Amino acid sequence: MSAPEVYTPDPLQVSQAALAKVKSLVEEEGNPDLMLRVYVTGGGCSGFQYGFTFDEALAEDDTIVDRDGVKVVLDAMSYPYLAGSQVDYQEGLQGARFVVNNPNATTTCGCGSSFSV
Repeated sequence: MSAPEVYTPDPLQVSQAALAKVKSLVEEEGNPDLMLRVYVTGGGCSGFQYGFTFDEALAEDDTIVDRDGVKVVLDAMSYPYLAGSQVDYQEGLQGARFVVNNPNATTTCGCGSSFSV
């Protein structure tokens, strides 16, 4: 008898808008090895802030979320702060940007780029 399969949700959800934007930016660069790295650093008006960068290198303890050929990477330090979050891409009055909808945040700043837990 085999063990039952256990459903393990992705540590990070990525919206269709974010997937499309990452895919388009990677195509513009002409480097299919680029991945969107989402991370957390200290600072911002609420204590932590989100960061986004494109990277082609992986650390041994990185977590990769692969959706439709788009890779999003989390480093080990940021993982606990971002687990269960969703990365989205929005265009609006504040400009075009990636945003994180984070259920772990207890407070956020007005612009949504910093948070506390």
